[in-house]
Amino acid sequence: MSYTVAIVGVTGAAGGEVLRILEQRQFPVKELRAFASARSAGTTVTFRGTKVTVQEAKPEGFTGADFVFFAAGGSTSKALAPEAARRGAVVIDKSSAWRMDPSVPLVIPEINAEDIRQHRGIISSPNCSTIVMLMAIAPLHHGNPIKRIIVDTYQSASGAGYKGIVELMQQARDVLDKKEPKHAVFPYTLAFNVVPQVEEFTPSGYTTEEQKMQDETRKILHLPGLPVSATCVRVPVPIGHSEAVHMEMTHPMTPQQARDVLAKAPGVVVEDDTSRKQYPLAMHAAGRDEVFVGRIRADVALENGISLWTVGDNLRKGAALNAVQIAEAVVAMQAFTAAAPNSSPTRR
Repeated sequence: MSYTVAIVGVTGAAGGEVLRILEQRQFPVKELRAFASARSAGTTVTFRGTKVTVQEAKPEGFTGADFVFFAAGGSTSKALAPEAARRGAVVIDKSSAWRMDPSVPLVIPEINAEDIRQHRGIISSPNCSTIVMLMAIAPLHHGNPIKRIIVDTYQSASGAGYKGIVELMQQARDVLDKKEPKHAVFPYTLAFNVVPQVEEFTPSGYTTEEQKMQDETRKILHLPGLPVSATCVRVPVPIGHSEAVHMEMTHPMTPQQARDVLAKAPGVVVEDDTSRKQYPLAMHAAGRDEVFVGRIRADVALENGISLWTVGDNLRKGAALNAVQIAEAVVAMQAFTAAAPNSSPTRR
């Protein structure tokens, strides 16, 4: 069986990646509809060798669609995702608009695919930094429950979209040419610098990005009281988020036991041989679907502690790939029908 698929935000970084991954993974598409803002209407994208004209995203464009991927901003999703769902489509949204809505499943298919069955038309895909972290630690949690998480992220410019990459590259050229670099996407010059701010600050002192990691982790793992502390940092890397994660486990766990668990986890690659200086690098993860884990060691500051370093392509598994995998899971589970309003996710 094949499906009518629409992408909203197809001309952006995440939307363009959804388009490529649908083709690469040979998702059964019988008709592709490409949507973006009014200023992009009339341009074209290519899918399986055929040019598809981009249309302005409007509710009537979703009629008859089986899947609608939203890779635009939260305001667009808030306005149009319910319209697509009302017309019978399964909406898979990459923005933050629906992630903490209790009626909307927040899904990483390798971790909590069963939550998909509870959707009411909209399924949310987590933040890129949350996905990279949970891919590396959820397999450990399922065998040895995590009691506490402290995470520091090193997030690439592409987390702010194509415009973030463009600004980083132009700044690098300006600095090398001894010109004064300009910044509009980031709060300070990112080239040859590290900026300890991703998104905006909240009254708590944490940024909205840090709050996302905390809240989304609790929701995906079904642990509303889990202590999670995040510090999110922007680094001058084009693509690929890196993270240092420190966990307190319920029971003792050796680094080798952690390696053995992660070596069997789907979508995870262990690169951990310090004798050969082997550990994950952002430049090697770019363009790859897997999340890479290394520097696995005992955390001497936490009881039953494990520390690790994890890296993933934030545009692929951190965004577009995860969304396409959700669609694949919907097909495999035949979970097209919206759940009853009083249903709730199965607890792990």
